[in-house]
Amino acid sequence: MNLKSERINIGNGIHLNLVKTDKFKSNLLSFYFLRPLTKEEVTKNALLPLVLKRGTDEYKTNLEIQRKLEENYGADLSVAINKRGERHVLRFTVETVNGEYIGNKEYIYDVFSLLKSIIFNPLLEDGYFKKSYVDQEKENLKRRIESRINDKRSYALDRCIEEMCKNERFSIYPLGNIEDLASIDKNILYSHYKDIIKTSPIEIFYVGDYDDKMVDYMKEMAVIEREDIITIPREQIISGAKTKNMVYDDLDVNQGKLVLGYRTGIPYEDKLYNGLLVGSDILGGGPNSKLFKNVREKESLAYYVSSTIFKYKSIMLVDGGIEFENFEKTIDIVKDQIEEMQKGNFTMDDIDISKKSIKSSTESIKDSIFLISEYFFSQILSNDNRSLEEVLEDIDRVSKQDIIEAMSTLTLDTIYFMRNTKVLNK
Repeated sequence: MNLKSERINIGNGIHLNLVKTDKFKSNLLSFYFLRPLTKEEVTKNALLPLVLKRGTDEYKTNLEIQRKLEENYGADLSVAINKRGERHVLRFTVETVNGEYIGNKEYIYDVFSLLKSIIFNPLLEDGYFKKSYVDQEKENLKRRIESRINDKRSYALDRCIEEMCKNERFSIYPLGNIEDLASIDKNILYSHYKDIIKTSPIEIFYVGDYDDKMVDYMKEMAVIEREDIITIPREQIISGAKTKNMVYDDLDVNQGKLVLGYRTGIPYEDKLYNGLLVGSDILGGGPNSKLFKNVREKESLAYYVSSTIFKYKSIMLVDGGIEFENFEKTIDIVKDQIEEMQKGNFTMDDIDISKKSIKSSTESIKDSIFLISEYFFSQILSNDNRSLEEVLEDIDRVSKQDIIEAMSTLTLDTIYFMRNTKVLNK
């Protein structure tokens, strides 16, 4: 399956992206609203989709919305908020059964209309959002933010990023701050909503089978009142760590969480970026990686260990779960393994295994209608016009020298360690 996206400029900062495929028994439509990732609006952005999906002008409760989805062959509605580099992205999605399989191609317009209503015709009381919905979703969001600490591995990665990038927008947690929730009411949130609708760049994605009538309908969905569209600056890329940070969090944990944050200075459009991807996979991408073999198997220091490239920030994080007393020894081995890679001490077999792993992961995108949409949205964010097949070919072209050069850019910026001093001091 040769996947391509057709991009149509509707105007006023709105684009319609069409990926034609008959592989799936469903169709997917997503609206992506792009915002700058800032402390001033991050919490309002995170709260907004939660309130919008509670009710519309026509379907005033979530129960009514769910009934409408069930009437339309069990269509699925989802909303999400995440960060892509230093952009904040609000997503609204419906997935529906392909009309070909049920002998009813027209029902899809009813589902599209529901999504449009959720985004553009929210339930209002006295000209603002319904107070009870806003208050309830503020409490729900507060609980979600509070619960982030329950996943210790994810929390450790977040904390390393917060400390490593503390003077950069990338440090901002995408679900916002509990402290800001108190100042957000139905009036403030509705005012922010209007600003988002009128000024945000909007990317509309459709994946599935379609005809001209459907395309025209999707274009009409985006006929809305607009003002000057905001420009969102790309992420700040820092080459070389200026200082090394050592950060400790003392928590009630039985296992230490170690994270090493490296600056690469290699943006996604750089010719060395694919070399960085392959190099990171050789270092800590799986059971054949250097870190797995040396830190986990040979030295038995870690319960898990891996390395990850953050595409939209040009950083690499190495993280592991370790016993508290193995802190320094684990750091030394990670540093040694990176140094070995910078010297070229890895084999062609290492390269081939990692290329196959990356290509397999990339090719698996074709098996998910949602991941196809996410993939092409990612391509737009990175101004990348390559097809999926061209991306795979470029991975194949990565040489050993590319990997050495890419890994040689790594500089250690921050070491984060989640520990329990009560256990350490026993």
